[in-house]
Amino acid sequence: MMNYTQHFKNKKVLITGHTGFKGSWLCKWLSLLGADLYAVSLDIPTSPSHYELLNINFKSDERYDISSFDYIYKSIEVIRPDFIFHLAAQPLVLKSYENPYATYMSNSMGTLNILESLKRQNHVCSTVIITSDKCYENIGKKVDYSEEDRLGGIDPYSTSKASAELIFKGYCNAFFNTSKSNVRIASARAGNVIGGGDWAIDRIVPDCMKSWSKQENVILRNPTATRPWQHVLEPINGYLKLAVELTNNEKINCESFNFGPIEPISYTVENLVSELSEFFEGSKWSIEDDANNLYEANLLSLNCNKAFKLLNFRSKLNFKLTSEWTSKWYSSFYKKNMREHSKFTEQQIMEFSEK
Repeated sequence: MMNYTQHFKNKKVLITGHTGFKGSWLCKWLSLLGADLYAVSLDIPTSPSHYELLNINFKSDERYDISSFDYIYKSIEVIRPDFIFHLAAQPLVLKSYENPYATYMSNSMGTLNILESLKRQNHVCSTVIITSDKCYENIGKKVDYSEEDRLGGIDPYSTSKASAELIFKGYCNAFFNTSKSNVRIASARAGNVIGGGDWAIDRIVPDCMKSWSKQENVILRNPTATRPWQHVLEPINGYLKLAVELTNNEKINCESFNFGPIEPISYTVENLVSELSEFFEGSKWSIEDDANNLYEANLLSLNCNKAFKLLNFRSKLNFKLTSEWTSKWYSSFYKKNMREHSKFTEQQIMEFSEK
């Protein structure tokens, strides 16, 4: 694996959405690399909170809505970060139906504000815009979606992410992919991410872990849905590698990359729950018809050849190990005290780095 320490040690790194699931893992890894961390989030989205558990040292740790241009512009102006990882978003499909306006403001306008701030200031900076694999127009067939496939969707979450990608592409073509730009930038689209520390509502892994910790049965609402499940450290490794490559290789400036699992197949929700249950004592689950009529894509898988070829990116954990690492993290959390468990994330990062 690339030696990230030489690239991030003592560098100023701005992370938006750092209190979320992926953001907290990214911050912990960067802190272990010796980066100077500056962070922005709207709030702490869950309780329990992986972010609070880790107790990371930040140079600044701010709370505001990135759909407010003035706030994010000022942060970037003051910090002048060497790297930006933009993860701040409303991340839930079902919640996007409940509050579509807030979803579009966060996912689309928030991204626009980052891009406009970078365009105006034009300081040397490598930026990774993280969106989602759900930005693709899902045709409901067994297709491995690649970076050249059409963007779209029919639900608020998917279209908000597709919108963010289109805004990104527009700014790249007009402003960042020119000789006058000092900004290097790329977008990253990750498959479904699982791992310890996720307590978001309406997500299968947190639902299972919270229920199993109380010896309760889990009911699967969509057992045949397929997803490119991957451990949270996989795409974060991809984001770090992409940021470094942006600094070193101008040819990938303004490109988009899929990050998904090494295995060429996507597993179903039922496959995932069955595997997770192998590593969590007392787990039980059943299948029932879903009464929820809100649309969510049933089939989804990614073609990650571009990241393999241009970034030399390879995922590390197969489906079984991904499930095992996830279940064991939660099992430790529910069985041990906070101080004892707080090192578990760091241990998994170190073990992953050594693979």
